Amino acid sequence: MAGPQSFTPPSVTPSRTKKRFTLAEANKSLPYVSRVVKDLVNCNRAIATQQQRIEKKSGKDRNISEKELVSAKDRMQNLVEELAAVGAELKDPRSGLVDFIGRHKGHDVCLCWRLGEETVSYFHEMDSGMAGRQSVTGLDERD
Repeated sequence: MAGPQSFTPPSVTPSRTKKRFTLAEANKSLPYVSRVVKDLVNCNRAIATQQQRIEKKSGKDRNISEKELVSAKDRMQNLVEELAAVGAELKDPRSGLVDFIGRHKGHDVCLCWRLGEETVSYFHEMDSGMAGRQSVTGLDERD
């Protein structure tokens, strides 16, 4: 009978408690979030371009390009983690769509912002996504 096989479980990133934002707090974070998201959008664009280049290359040139692609993906992951550290969640790296967890009438909602918008102007239910965006003029942050 064979002895027990050793098993090493894959590493797991610990979950973070979701930070809740008031509308004012989300808007206050936008100068920093905006810079990170702008870098993310540019990085995403560079990754797409690099992937297209790799398809056209072979041999040593392809290996160099693949290493550059890995580096760009690492950079993008670091930027996503920077957003997560603030409490924001990237939803779309092409358009720079970001959600912050907020409150509306005693339950969690997403305060929704996109790169280029001056302020967080919309919110939506946790499960409705961008299609369910509503103006923050109707947001009731009281519990």
